[in-house]
Formats: sequence, structure tokens, C-alpha cells
Amino acid sequence: MQLPTGGALAGPANIARVAKEAERLGYHSVWTYERLLRPMAEISMFGAPPARIPETYRLTYEPLETLSYVAGMTDTIRLGTSVIDALLHPPIVLARRFATLDQFSGGRVVAGLGQGWMPQEFEAANVPMKRMGAGMDEVVAAMRACWGPDPTQYQGRFYRIEAAEVNPKPVQQPIPILLGSTTPAGIARAARIADGLNPIAFSAEQLTGTAATFRRLAQEAGRDAAALSVVARANVPLTDEPITEGRPFLGGAPEQIAEDIARLEGSGVDTVLIASIRQTDIDLELRLLERLQAAVAKVG
Repeated sequence: MQLPTGGALAGPANIARVAKEAERLGYHSVWTYERLLRPMAEISMFGAPPARIPETYRLTYEPLETLSYVAGMTDTIRLGTSVIDALLHPPIVLARRFATLDQFSGGRVVAGLGQGWMPQEFEAANVPMKRMGAGMDEVVAAMRACWGPDPTQYQGRFYRIEAAEVNPKPVQQPIPILLGSTTPAGIARAARIADGLNPIAFSAEQLTGTAATFRRLAQEAGRDAAALSVVARANVPLTDEPITEGRPFLGGAPEQIAEDIARLEGSGVDTVLIASIRQTDIDLELRLLERLQAAVAKVG
């Protein structure tokens, strides 16, 4: 379940309530995401006509600080980012922040990383967008170097770490890295260098095809595809009443979503991230969390 870290319901009290309830109900993980800013200018999102990006991004809590807060009030639930825009951060700084969170949580962290897409965020971070692609390979390699044994050392085209001691080290060796992507190049990169893929789920056919492609490419790269994971992100409504017409895949009432999840058995998708906290009623959201858990248990 995605924590309410953005929009009208965002805030420490609601984040704590959702995290504690998700753990009590037996959810696998809770997740945050990163948004540095909401531009005043209209921009095109993924080929759509220019417009202001959604108002939910007007307020977005910082993902790793939020998960540190959650780590202190939970014991078993895993803590993931979906995603942090890794190119906007120096790899050694990002690696140390993840390692610190992994220590505080007792080894419960999943590092979901993306490249980012918004020109205004790249400009604010003083990072050229031309770093996308090759720069992502280097971020992952440099972070893993920081998590490995000292002396840490890395030399790449964009980043350099002189031989040094870099600590703390994470509990997990290493922290699993997922790459958030649905593009052919991004899926291929994840299959080559990551521990898993974090695609957006648009349809059952697209998602299962993406998972199959990812695992095939990983095997072709000489990796153990079965050891990798696919965490599908469902950016669709979670509703109290069933959706009868035009229901999106993994959207609708908890019972409808549970049936979609059951059909993914054996598809290569390991985890479904419900990323659709509504902006109206936190008590309703918590009831829907409980209904969804019960519905999944019933059909599973």
C-alpha cells in the first residue's frame, strides 16, 4: 500500500495510521514516492497536452525521512520507494541514506529508483537531463559500491568516489534495487543491472507481457531470473462500491481488485502496489485496506 505522503490527506498522523494498520493486517510493504516540486507552468506529461501536473503533487513528503518515521513505529512490514528519482541525488549521499534507513528498520528496505522525467526538477537539482540512460547505470553501480566492503571506490563517467570508508553499511547485503520503468530500454536496463522491476500496471496484458519480457531478458543476460522481483504499481481508484462500467485493471472495489490479483498468479508478478489513496476520508481508506486484505485472502 502507498502511504498518504501527497495530497490532501498527507501528514504524519495519517501516514502513521496507514502504516500501522497495513502491518496489523499483514500487508507485505508500504511505499513512498518523490516529487521535488509542482511547477506553476503547464507541462506535457508522457505525451499528453500541456497542463498543470495534478494538484496532489502540491504537497509531497520526502520519501526516506517518511520511511524512517514509519520504521520507528513498525516491526515487520517492508519499506519501499516507488520511486526516488535517483539522478537528482549524488549516489554516495543516496546510498548512505538508504543504508541508514536499513539499519534503523532492521533490514526492511526496498530501493525503488527511477530516472525522473520533469525538466524543472532536473534544473532545480542542477543535473543535466542528458545524464538519463548511462547515468542510471552509474548511480546503481556507485550505490552498490558504497554498500560493499571498504575501502569504497568508484570511477565512472559521471561520478567518482576516491578510496574511502563509507558507512554505515546496510543490514541487507545489498539492499534490493528496483528500477521503475515501462519503456523497452528501461525494462532491459532493469533486467541487466537491477534486482527487480517496478512497472506501472495499465492492463493485464501489458503487465504480464512486461514481466515476461523482463525475466526473459534477465535470463538472456546470464542472471537468475527467478531470483528477481516484479512489483506492479496500480495507479487506479480504490472504491467503496464496485465499478460496473469501464473498470480499470486493479481498480474498483476491494473484491474486484482481489480477483485481478488472483489472476496474476504464475504471471511473474510478485507484488501489487496499491497506489491510490483517495483525497477524501482516511477512515474510509482504512476500512478499504481491511476489506482488500480479507478479499485477497478469500480468493487466494
